[in-house]
Amino acid sequence: MRVSSLGFCALLPIATAYSNQVPLREYLSETAQSPDYYQFKWPIRRVAIIGAGVGGLIAYRELTEAGYDVHLYERDDSPGGNWHYSEEIPVDTPIPSVDVSIGDYVPSLPPRGAALPYVEEYDDPVENERRKRAHRAPKPIWDSLTSNAPAPVQQIREIPWPAGTPWALPNRKLQRYLRAFASWHGVNNNDNNPNISYNTRVELIEKRYNATGNEAGWSLTLKELTVAKNNKLRATWVKGDFDAVVIATGRYNAPNVPKIPGLKELAERFPEHLIHSRQYRVPEPYQDQTVLIVGAGTSGGEIARDIIKHAKKVYQSIRPETFPIPERPQDIFLSRIPHNVSIVGEIKQFIAKGSQLSDGLVELSNGTVLTGIDRVIFATGYRYTYPFLPQYHNSSLGINDHAAPGETQPIVTDGTHLRSLYLDAFYIPDPTLTFINANFGMQSFTYAEFLSLAIAKIWSGKADFPSTATLWKKYAEVYKERRGYGRHFQFLGAVRTREGLRFFQGWLNDAAVKYGGKQIDGLPKDTAEVSAVWIRARFGANGNYGINAADVERLSAAGFNTTGFEGVSIDGTESWAQDLVYNDYW
Repeated sequence: MRVSSLGFCALLPIATAYSNQVPLREYLSETAQSPDYYQFKWPIRRVAIIGAGVGGLIAYRELTEAGYDVHLYERDDSPGGNWHYSEEIPVDTPIPSVDVSIGDYVPSLPPRGAALPYVEEYDDPVENERRKRAHRAPKPIWDSLTSNAPAPVQQIREIPWPAGTPWALPNRKLQRYLRAFASWHGVNNNDNNPNISYNTRVELIEKRYNATGNEAGWSLTLKELTVAKNNKLRATWVKGDFDAVVIATGRYNAPNVPKIPGLKELAERFPEHLIHSRQYRVPEPYQDQTVLIVGAGTSGGEIARDIIKHAKKVYQSIRPETFPIPERPQDIFLSRIPHNVSIVGEIKQFIAKGSQLSDGLVELSNGTVLTGIDRVIFATGYRYTYPFLPQYHNSSLGINDHAAPGETQPIVTDGTHLRSLYLDAFYIPDPTLTFINANFGMQSFTYAEFLSLAIAKIWSGKADFPSTATLWKKYAEVYKERRGYGRHFQFLGAVRTREGLRFFQGWLNDAAVKYGGKQIDGLPKDTAEVSAVWIRARFGANGNYGINAADVERLSAAGFNTTGFEGVSIDGTESWAQDLVYNDYW
């Protein structure tokens, strides 16, 4: 059943399902709890964190320091998340994308009723190579990638970069930095910490019930993939029970490839010539070829800069931005694209002809036809998806449809956004399920610190957390403010990030005064100054933004609105200019 209007007033009765919850009294007296605040059903002591990127590592620090029994699971063989570069390439993604509930993998579960731990071994070397890649999911970064934020901004405050560190950070330096942070907290892959499991993928998360049939936490089905004797692969399935779960798997797991007419046939006939940007590593394979890059956000624009030195010709296809927010001069980001890249408009259809991809045609929405394309790279972003939480996916809902009261409130629908989360983090029907760094348009290295401390305090009863009815009310306000669902919904941007961090700081420090515990400082004042200098250097052209040798008429023909932005200068303090640093639209 779906509800086509927001109807959050209708959702408020969901709160009645939580009226019998038992407060956590280990930290608070019976009289300290207010009926206006959320009361957890069970004490929270044992916590699972999924993902050992920067968000998961910071959450591990905050939760262990707060006294929780924390277990960290990472499908890769090392910490670092997206900053763990390797030459290994991810397995092919469906082109075009399939239903978002599948994500980047279909969960692999042991046979029904099998005793755990359950073990299987595989000896096919070709298939084993694919199994390992599918399991660990090589990260979507390429050899030459550097940070899109300066070092003084992209750092964990506990271990600031040494003075004099170049602001542009190569991916391998960031990888070593995060490994050092993991080692400092004893969770690197060589620390032999029993509470950290590498090469372990979460296949399923489901509610756990006690002997009387009441909810009592979460049960995780886990799959570890290791190399056994004679180069066989061994898969071992186990289960783990937890009081709460932190999802820190990031936003770059499920590639988004749009359903453009003719694309499916093209992918079936020439699969080796079409990739998603997450598979791009180095430019040499594109030597003397004509390449079409679809999308010009961070990945698309930077890949164009990398590949143009080798390719014969590069086309960059960009569609006009239609999202209600954020609002900014859409064409300014094109200043990062090299002058000899041809900017073209949105693709209307692919037409396969002949025995090679280059024999076919690419028709644009304005009627232009491109020919001779040898390779296509889809820098078309990613979709939110959590294959291990199938019960919270509902792709049958339209963009602004809503599940009816009494039904499971989804977190993922079409993959463009997340729902039912307070502060884009706490699952409102059950805040023992949380998400770290699910937003974009913010700096994850610092935002995770504030959010992780909030989680630690809330679960221990050392910070007041609104009642379910209040959470839904606040969520309705956010929905209205953000003008409905869509790819913009989790976007924070410079202004909202500053407001959010101030909110966390005030909330958590007031809680520390009231209940005791850790306080948190705001960001240094010079952070804004550093960002402004970085933005001027990255996007400015003698104080004015330049559009890559593409004049206004050409951009207008490609579908861009250039009215009102001619001659606009950048000093780096504009919120829309700061937002460009984290632009990953296409």
